[in-house]
Amino acid sequence: MVGGGVVLKTLRIFGVLAAASLSGCSLLPGSGPSGDAVMTAGTPSESRPETAFALVEIDTNVVAALARHGAPGLRGSFGDYRPPASQPIGVGDTLQITLWEAASGGLFSSPAMERASPGSRSATIPDQTVGRDGSVTVPYAGRIQVAGRSQQEVEAAIVERLRGKAIEPQALVNVSRNVTNTATVTGEVTQGARVPLTLRGDRVMDVIAAAGGFRSPVHETFVSLTRGDRTARAPIQALLANPHENIFVRPGDVLTVERTPQTFTVAGATGANAVVPFDARGITLEEAIGKAGGLADQRADPSGLFVLRYEQTAAIAEYPTVSPLLASQRLTPVAYHLDMRNPAALFTARRFAMRDKDILYVSNAPVTEIAKAFQLVSMLTQPAIQGAAVGAAVK
Repeated sequence: MVGGGVVLKTLRIFGVLAAASLSGCSLLPGSGPSGDAVMTAGTPSESRPETAFALVEIDTNVVAALARHGAPGLRGSFGDYRPPASQPIGVGDTLQITLWEAASGGLFSSPAMERASPGSRSATIPDQTVGRDGSVTVPYAGRIQVAGRSQQEVEAAIVERLRGKAIEPQALVNVSRNVTNTATVTGEVTQGARVPLTLRGDRVMDVIAAAGGFRSPVHETFVSLTRGDRTARAPIQALLANPHENIFVRPGDVLTVERTPQTFTVAGATGANAVVPFDARGITLEEAIGKAGGLADQRADPSGLFVLRYEQTAAIAEYPTVSPLLASQRLTPVAYHLDMRNPAALFTARRFAMRDKDILYVSNAPVTEIAKAFQLVSMLTQPAIQGAAVGAAVK
């Protein structure tokens, strides 16, 4: 009777554990929620109209929406404004001024020069830095306001001041050191510098190249552009892939080049659970699955593959299944679902782009949880069965 009582108790334990395994397996160890649990938590219902995150099925429409609503980038933040037609002189610039007269005997000639040549006479004024008052000094012309003017406008102002004093005066103004029309480049570049901007216009990649180029790998390099009180950030690969993102730099801009490794996290029933680097210009969901070692044959539920991330409001607006409360947030948590049992899902996975800090999660198959329950029951009941067998043998 003793042995039979032990067996009866064992069967009761088995029944409890089996029921637990079939009702969600909450008593069993696991790597995360089941696919059904994720689907239920992200699907609104009459009793629970608001959910903690949005559940979105990955299809061609979703892939197209994500492509339309990528990161704003530099052009989206600043626009592709053309450079100014001229670069005005500013405080701190250094000017070289050369003056000419049509004949000898004027203000800028000397007896030695007259004997050497009967032609026009010239004089070069030593380099001058534009003062805080925005002016420079020209002999016989006095203080000339130059800040905010172009070189041609300053030349005309000098000639006007010398008219009647010099013999048919002419002036040539050259900016020998330009500190006003420059952009600052710093960070992961060969040599941080203040780069002068040319009249033809310089784009972001031109200015970075003038500073020696970036030192980090392309797919890990980002550039931040600060203009006034606004800052925007974009990956270098976006500027290379889309020339429209390579916008014109304006005087006073600050470019900061940063190295930011891109990674995604793998969890659940995959070949390896880890933080995986992109190590490429871009990575798709199909490639992410491969880097994770694929789905584990003995554990994975192919219909329970999810990509978890926070999305911008602009992209969420195109998903009709997202609740208004979630859509009103600045960043919305979204669980993208893909059923890998569908053959078409393999092609969809190739078009779905992974992003930095995404979570790739694959749930366990339901049969795996049942197997865990049987294994746990076996571990608990085996000593009792062996003890009952020994007791029966002794009697």
